[in-house]
Amino acid sequence: MAEDGRTTIDQAEVERFSAMAAEWWNPTGKFRPLHKFNPVRLAYIRDQVAARFGRDPHAAKPFEGLRFLDIGCGGGLLCEPMARLGAEVVGVDPSETNIEVAKLHAAESRVSIDYRAATAEELADAGEKFDVVLNMEVVEHVADVDLFVARCAEMVKPGGVMFVATINRTLKALGLAIFGAEYVLRWLPKGTHQYEKLVRPEELEKALAEAGMTIADRTGVTYNPLADRWAQSKDMDVNYMLLAERA
Repeated sequence: MAEDGRTTIDQAEVERFSAMAAEWWNPTGKFRPLHKFNPVRLAYIRDQVAARFGRDPHAAKPFEGLRFLDIGCGGGLLCEPMARLGAEVVGVDPSETNIEVAKLHAAESRVSIDYRAATAEELADAGEKFDVVLNMEVVEHVADVDLFVARCAEMVKPGGVMFVATINRTLKALGLAIFGAEYVLRWLPKGTHQYEKLVRPEELEKALAEAGMTIADRTGVTYNPLADRWAQSKDMDVNYMLLAERA
């Protein structure tokens, strides 16, 4: 918690995801949309990191020697592939239940990941630094977006990058990402997202700029129902990803 009493933790959100923790690695369960979404965000991270750090994206371990933080890591759906690509990975989540699930799955998968039940504030206060910070599908669940972005940005090394993925606050997103995904298609449990907590790209970019980060890339992500897959797109009206760098 900040000295002025501000915190990034929304306890109701932590409890909501803790209650579903056993589902993290079930590709047909409550986190099915994330499993479907994972290939497009993994490819984006791999290609952007390879380009910025001079790595071959098709090498067996292109992230060797790079230190990654996955903040709000949940059950570890991004941590494990990053570790397999050679990164030294620290996975952090405020939910101890999520972290226990992540640790168990990593042990079963024989993947080495440093999992911690902690907050962004605690990590930043400890002086932790990373080449890459993954801030994926988290900002719409925190109590204070600006504070959360600032504390995460503190942990990006000079020359390092931070990825942020979230949902835009638009009527289109309300219709597709909330009403459609939660109430009609039932991809997600009702109440997973609250419209007022969604974040517009310009709000996120302002917070990143104030935290000393420069936007290096932005992309929308859209779902193709016929192909049943997600792909990068110019359309940022619903899902989008930003890449910010520290000079």
